[in-house]
Amino acid sequence: MDVNCIFCKIVSDQLPSAKVYEDSKVLAFMNLQQRNPGHTLVVPKKHVVNIYDVSEDTAADVARITVRIAKAIKQRFRPDGVNTLQNSERAAMQSVMHYHVHVIPRYFGDDLLEIWDSEAATPEELDTNAKRLREALENPDTN
Repeated sequence: MDVNCIFCKIVSDQLPSAKVYEDSKVLAFMNLQQRNPGHTLVVPKKHVVNIYDVSEDTAADVARITVRIAKAIKQRFRPDGVNTLQNSERAAMQSVMHYHVHVIPRYFGDDLLEIWDSEAATPEELDTNAKRLREALENPDTN
């Protein structure tokens, strides 16, 4: 637990939350900013800062509950769709430095998340970028 982390304080019941789900590894609770009703955060109980720090097992625990929450949102709020969103680091809009996934009900016309529009990459660019990632996956400890 990080004593300065707001999500750790929620996990340890030092701060109140509207809990949706809880087990020994994961907690899901309502996001304070309910731009669309049902917007839920899914967090590991163990403090990890972001996707770079989370273990694959912990990420899998969070993902399993994210799926369950998304299905519950679909059943009870009847959205037109759902976004699952994970932000890592400030440049990606991470505001709480505790790994978490947003499960956001979406409705046509809600304009919550403006999706960027860009030109398609060339096949050469795609191949080059894919090669860079394959190399990193094969040799994770090199630059």
